[in-house]
Amino acid sequence: MLKKLPLPLWTVALPIFAWLAYFLPLEGIGGFGTALLVVLLIGSVLAAVHHAEVVAHKVGEPFGTLLLALAVTTIEVALIVSLMLTGGPGTEELARDTVFAAVMIILTGMIGICLLVGGVKFKQQEFSLDGVKAALVALTAILVLTLILPNYTTSVVGPSYTNAQLIFVAIISLILYGAFVLIQAVRHRDFFLPPGDDGNEEAHAAPPTMGVALGSGLLLLVCLGIVVLLAKALAPDIEDAVVNAGAPKSLVGVIIAGVVLLPEGLAAYRAARKNRLQTSLNLALGSALASIGLTIPAVAVVSIITGMTITLGIDTKSMVLLLLSQFTIMLSLGSGRTNVLQGVVLLTIFAAYLFTIIAP
Repeated sequence: MLKKLPLPLWTVALPIFAWLAYFLPLEGIGGFGTALLVVLLIGSVLAAVHHAEVVAHKVGEPFGTLLLALAVTTIEVALIVSLMLTGGPGTEELARDTVFAAVMIILTGMIGICLLVGGVKFKQQEFSLDGVKAALVALTAILVLTLILPNYTTSVVGPSYTNAQLIFVAIISLILYGAFVLIQAVRHRDFFLPPGDDGNEEAHAAPPTMGVALGSGLLLLVCLGIVVLLAKALAPDIEDAVVNAGAPKSLVGVIIAGVVLLPEGLAAYRAARKNRLQTSLNLALGSALASIGLTIPAVAVVSIITGMTITLGIDTKSMVLLLLSQFTIMLSLGSGRTNVLQGVVLLTIFAAYLFTIIAP
């Protein structure tokens, strides 16, 4: 009788195949090579979700979701910085487009799907209001300072900061994100724990052994690493497809953000289906904060060292959608309970965001 493996075989094999395919010369086989990389990219994302859930189950909330948010955001920052350094004209707006896309995907798409799925299956779900309020107050400040304020400063022409302003905003972003992590993981950890016993994973299944958790942690890094490398390798094909379709180049930022956020999105969706909305919100709001709070300082350093001017301020249309999203999120999560209506409204805003990119 075969001994049961501690981890599903596909979660180990797919990332290994993806790394092998990345280093193989697939250019000569045309579209088949691109399709293979796309399949392996999706498989690596699914494997990353599984390993992240194993680690989260072992370390418990909110450390599991915090770990995944930090890991994925590190990959996002590495991808943006590498594309900025190796890209051509237009990369000065890549960080802004990707960060804004990540925030909109999280606030309206990811949270919208979780609320809709949870509302359909359980009618009403509960979460800790204190934790959500802590995340939203920090997120609102960072969003305004990094994406809106540059449009109204007068030291330089255009939606950009001077080096001194960029350094100041980068430091402020790190302080706000660091304060949030301190609240989440140390001083008020109970704010981010599921209310009652329904959200307690240990009540439903025994946590994995330390060896399995460490193995999943290493495999999570392997999966996330190949995700960013494959996304970078596929970026030229994505840009060509966007240009050939006649869509704005800002759509590239949306696609990159969507690929990078896919592991967190799937993990949040699965948590909502298990009536663990608190875990979904920890993932979503923590990812939004990490995405902008760590990316802006990183691109600020690159901008100052290389002398590259980066555009941070979003246009008027984007500001309207961002403020609408923030206002709707605050209303939707203002009572500690959610139902299907909030999910429908948020997904409608997400659809409007995507539509106005293609048809501005």
